Amino acid sequence: MTPTHFSFSSAFILGLMGLAFHRTHLLSALLCLEGMMLSLFIALALWTLQFESTGFSTAPMLLLAFSACEASTGLALLVATVRTHGTNRLQSLNLLQC
Repeated sequence: MTPTHFSFSSAFILGLMGLAFHRTHLLSALLCLEGMMLSLFIALALWTLQFESTGFSTAPMLLLAFSACEASTGLALLVATVRTHGTNRLQSLNLLQC
């Protein structure tokens, strides 16, 4: 495994571990998701450049567009939960209550 592959896979694993084990605030969960998407975007872009395949050259841009949509949806949910519940702590949210 090259150092480049190791760094991007470790960045993805660290984001996944942060998402799984450190779930106190909704904002920290969103930041872990964004870190995971950024590591996937850079790895996919480098993979496309390494193999010089023009067929997959639009895949990193499509992933980046989906990542931006995910970020905007996450921030909208964050604002909505802070307005309704007063906090973004995940332990204080009761999802069964409307």
